[in-house]
Amino acid sequence: MSNQKKYLEERRNRLYDLMARENIALVMFEDAEWRRDPAIRWLTGQPGDAALFLSVDRKSLLAPWDINLAKIYAQADYLVPYQDLDRRPLKALRAAIELHKIPPGSRIELPLNTSYTMFLKYVEEFADYDVICKTGGIHEAVGELRAVKDEEELRIYRKAVEITNEIIDLLEVNIRDGTLKTEADTALFIEAEGRRRDCEGVGFETLAANPSRSFGIHAFPTYTGLPFIGKGFSILDFGMKYSGYTTDVTLTFVREPLVKAQERTLNLVEQAAALAFSLVEEGADPRAIAQAVDAFFEESKQVMPHGLGHGIGLEAHEVPFLRSRSDSGITLQPGMIFTIEPGLYNPVLGGCRLENDILLTANGPELLTKSRIIRL
Repeated sequence: MSNQKKYLEERRNRLYDLMARENIALVMFEDAEWRRDPAIRWLTGQPGDAALFLSVDRKSLLAPWDINLAKIYAQADYLVPYQDLDRRPLKALRAAIELHKIPPGSRIELPLNTSYTMFLKYVEEFADYDVICKTGGIHEAVGELRAVKDEEELRIYRKAVEITNEIIDLLEVNIRDGTLKTEADTALFIEAEGRRRDCEGVGFETLAANPSRSFGIHAFPTYTGLPFIGKGFSILDFGMKYSGYTTDVTLTFVREPLVKAQERTLNLVEQAAALAFSLVEEGADPRAIAQAVDAFFEESKQVMPHGLGHGIGLEAHEVPFLRSRSDSGITLQPGMIFTIEPGLYNPVLGGCRLENDILLTANGPELLTKSRIIRL
């Protein structure tokens, strides 16, 4: 059995065990335009555009939109082309019920992204079953399970990190020598270099903002044809997507001379990143780490207008979330990968953010990426 198949089966088995404990006979996952769910890739290897059904008898049915891709990438007990089911989720659910011989009265859990009107259709169509769609169910549990990466995921992620770090170094060289002149040059360079290294692309739209636009947390537009580097702070936020997993880093490029307040901003952001990293340990409360950084900024009468960080993997934002405003009850555990990204923004001074990806291991936190503040 290949390593990938072994890990996919282990992930599904964890769901089957949970389904049995929760008395759920059948769970549906759906990945389609406007309703994306990377859980299907996590459970089967299918890149996307499919419906997946897991039954409590430990069998899986995958209905992919592209059966040819599924035959290459996917692992499931049954493959049924979605077009054979008219690409209709209700018809697909009916097929899964019949295939797995789900008895009337059984509990069937729908995807969390099911609309209310669609939920009513399911309830009407499957009146003989206990159809549910709820928070705190199987789908949220999948998100929490995905937060702790297995060995196969860590192998993939380390390759994504290797590529990301190579591109960070190339960016510094090409920006220093003036090869990359505009925001667009920089963003497209990242995309091209990633593709040359077998990446699927960028994990999200690259943010490249020169000193006139870096005051925005997420610049709008994300990048333009304007010069990228100028006097002050230029922010570059990007991630490389490799075998489905994306990194997420932010560099700040600095061109002097700076005013005293700008130097103070740089120092505060670097100190905040170091403080947060020092607090990462097994069992730590993500909210407490975020609150410590917020308190650090408050001592200098500064406010960070976003969370400190977030989990990362098949999505750019996953569990756990490091932020002050909510308590998820989740503590940091070995195998979790998350960002630490303190930042300060001012319409006059510009913005500065420093974001790196951290892996919590049994021996403590490991700094994976080499994002940094680069003085030109």
